[in-house]
Amino acid sequence: MRGIAQIRRFNRTVTQHVGALETCFLGRDRPLGASRLLFEIGERGMEVRRLRGRLGLDSGYVSRLLRALEAEGLVRISRGREDSRVRVATLTAAGRRELALLNRRADEVAAALVERLTPEQRSALTAAMGTVERLIVAGAITLDTADPATPAARFCLERYFEELGARFETGFDPARSNTAADREITPPNGYLLLATLHGEPVGCGALRCHRDFGEIKRMWVAGSVRGLGLGRRILHRLEELARARRLPRVRLETNRSLVEAQTLYRTSGYTEIGSFTSEPYADFWFEKVLARP
Repeated sequence: MRGIAQIRRFNRTVTQHVGALETCFLGRDRPLGASRLLFEIGERGMEVRRLRGRLGLDSGYVSRLLRALEAEGLVRISRGREDSRVRVATLTAAGRRELALLNRRADEVAAALVERLTPEQRSALTAAMGTVERLIVAGAITLDTADPATPAARFCLERYFEELGARFETGFDPARSNTAADREITPPNGYLLLATLHGEPVGCGALRCHRDFGEIKRMWVAGSVRGLGLGRRILHRLEELARARRLPRVRLETNRSLVEAQTLYRTSGYTEIGSFTSEPYADFWFEKVLARP
């Protein structure tokens, strides 16, 4: 496929220019992998579990890199304050100095990459890199059905309630809203979709299965990944789940404050209908007729 060949050629070009192939990345006596850990740990430190998830690396490989950095005196591994089972990587004073040096040298590499370009070319390159980064992040987000009782699912649902409380004119009280209890969004009664990026939850959506329609609930996307089309992906996947259950249509409700959501639904083939619920926070109700799978 032509697109695949272009991506591979792009990868080869970038890895060469940023020095990823060198055994001494940025002129230091370590490869890219170890230096990348220093960048990710940063000034605040990070749980080892999150490091593995963010970089998509094997547990054993990350452990070997961290041991090497510990031996250099750059990293310290300790137990978490709230949970002693959690391991946390932090930079030592020497590690912070090394990170500052790496940042300066990375800036120099980036500057050298663009110094021969015209101002117009630099602007074009920067814009293109931003687009590539957003699309790569979008492609890295996974969607899977999940148990609504899991910590990742609870995190998304709590952020969803918090955002509604901040955006609705009258605030939001989950106790007053129509329910979407765990049992109602767990098979066979329904489904919860969880979006994750590098192992971290970044979005969710739910489907309640009624006798003759599916009801879409709990649509939420983290601010850090908005603008990547994730909301539309979640919506379409929920529709696929409804089709698999042979439900002829899906319905949903939304508040006037959620202008972006209304635009998403209208541009995804939903039409406005009369009220089909007694939801006190709803101002608009939508429906979409589904084609047979």
